[in-house]
Amino acid sequence: MTKAKRTPSGDALTDFILDLFRANSLLLTAGDRLVAQLGLTSARWQILGAIVSAERPEPVAWLARNLGANRQNVQRIVNDLERDGLVAFEVNPHHRRAQLVVLTGKGQQTFDAALRLQAPWVNSLADGLSVKDIETAHRVVTALRDRLEGNGEE
Repeated sequence: MTKAKRTPSGDALTDFILDLFRANSLLLTAGDRLVAQLGLTSARWQILGAIVSAERPEPVAWLARNLGANRQNVQRIVNDLERDGLVAFEVNPHHRRAQLVVLTGKGQQTFDAALRLQAPWVNSLADGLSVKDIETAHRVVTALRDRLEGNGEE
């Protein structure tokens, strides 16, 4: 059996991907710690952010798609957020069963409080990194995401 050989860029990208996995795990853990006092987790915070950044109220399936997440997982978290009074469901005039998810006043206050905690944390994390390097890394990650989205689950 012949082992497939990676190109030099394939080797470099493999190392980068492994570091992204590690960084993602560390970011989720740090995010959980950062917003725990607000009754949030990184996953809950991420969904609140998706709701805030949407141009209009969206159903769970659209939120999941925009996040690149599993619809069932997003539904479970949205249900928890609703139980805690952070989101509410509204009638969707375009689809009877797919209700729209909206932030409540309490949800907006909680999200705003999370952003107040995030600002000094992210500023500290960015300290010593150049904006140019951050922008380059962002472009690389965006290009990878675009390629993965275009090629399905390969």
